[in-house]
Amino acid sequence: MKKNDNGFLNQVEDKCGHLLGGCFHCMACSSGCPAVEIMDYYPNQIIRMIQFGMKEEVLKSKTIWVCVGCYACVAQCPNRIHIPHMMDALREIALEEGVEPGEPDIWAFHREFLKQVDKRGRVYELEFMMRYKLATGSYFNDVGAGLKMIKHGRLELLPTKVRKLKEIRSMGDYFDGRKR
Repeated sequence: MKKNDNGFLNQVEDKCGHLLGGCFHCMACSSGCPAVEIMDYYPNQIIRMIQFGMKEEVLKSKTIWVCVGCYACVAQCPNRIHIPHMMDALREIALEEGVEPGEPDIWAFHREFLKQVDKRGRVYELEFMMRYKLATGSYFNDVGAGLKMIKHGRLELLPTKVRKLKEIRSMGDYFDGRKR
């Protein structure tokens, strides 16, 4: 039996800036999540695992890497538990502690995401997902999640650009050391 980390809850709460103890596991977050079909644990299960100190299992999970941060869970939660911030914190902790991502194609996902931001200043989700699928060769295994996102208005059908694209690009240049 694995030893639980009793300080894990505090570590995650400190990192994300939100209290997770208010979750009473109603599953509203999970029922409203468009990516739940591709997760290995539901969002409310991740919170419970954090509360139980199941650090290793949480940090090795696929769920923390496939959360799309769409805020549907926050809108559904009666206690306004901020799961996207929690997932960001969990990814940071996993990277800091050298834990391999639970989703093997996650770096292709992030590369395509950053290309989209550089191109338009924001992500055009349909093109982004198409390019990601082409990069990984996983064409149809999560099509249900994509259709659910379209149904709930979480995917724009036509691309748009931000007004100050040069400023967005300069922020990216600052963080990755490029000069334009």
